[in-house]
Amino acid sequence: MPVPVNPFKKALKEGQTVFGCWLGLADTFSAELMGTAGFDWLLIDGEHGPNDLRSILAQLQVLEASDSHAVVRVPIGETYLLKQILDAGAQTVLVPMVDSAEQARQLVRDVTYPPHGDRGVGYALTRASRFSQIKDYGTTADAQTCLLVQVENRKGIAALDDILEIEGIDGVFIGPADLAADMGHMGNALHPDVQAVIMDALRRIRAAGKAPGILSTTDHVTDAALEAGAQFVAVGADILLLTHNAQALSAKWKSRS
Repeated sequence: MPVPVNPFKKALKEGQTVFGCWLGLADTFSAELMGTAGFDWLLIDGEHGPNDLRSILAQLQVLEASDSHAVVRVPIGETYLLKQILDAGAQTVLVPMVDSAEQARQLVRDVTYPPHGDRGVGYALTRASRFSQIKDYGTTADAQTCLLVQVENRKGIAALDDILEIEGIDGVFIGPADLAADMGHMGNALHPDVQAVIMDALRRIRAAGKAPGILSTTDHVTDAALEAGAQFVAVGADILLLTHNAQALSAKWKSRS
């Protein structure tokens, strides 16, 4: 019995565009709610959300009942963290702050079983193998594991072409906020210079045969990213949806008093 097909990875390989949303509330109830909203994928944020292994595991469990594929962003690209997240059942991981081909190459090894990688072989005990029910997990998991790396500073942009040559990288996500800050435009990812670098990077990623990704909550930027070839596109975040709508509702009624 092989590992279930990763629908997110399959869609990217087929050149499809998939739309997602960030989950930063670190809560199973809100994650389950977001799973009913119709997004192709939802990202459980372990970098900036108050998540740990157990809260990520719980969100993976509730999202399994939805049609939204769970992507997990780890806080840092460490071997032991990737091992734990994959063993918990994630098939797609996003690693932030990747800025060299050497780092990208090691990440591929981190999510790949021996003899080609360094992932620990303890799957018989894990949720990923349905606790030993997936008998062929060890021989089929690599093909369904999707590795996304996040390039989000000038050093990473300079190394992008080298990163794109690494076999085993399925997609490259451009991080607008950190890139803007590193370029001297803190809080202004819409600056023309930042946008020019982002769109050029997306085009280069697509031309190299990898899937480009972006987070954009501004429609004209999202449209430009799609035109540049973006394939996995996050168009919102649960925290922003809650705060913006709550603030608007409050202001609407307080203005009448």
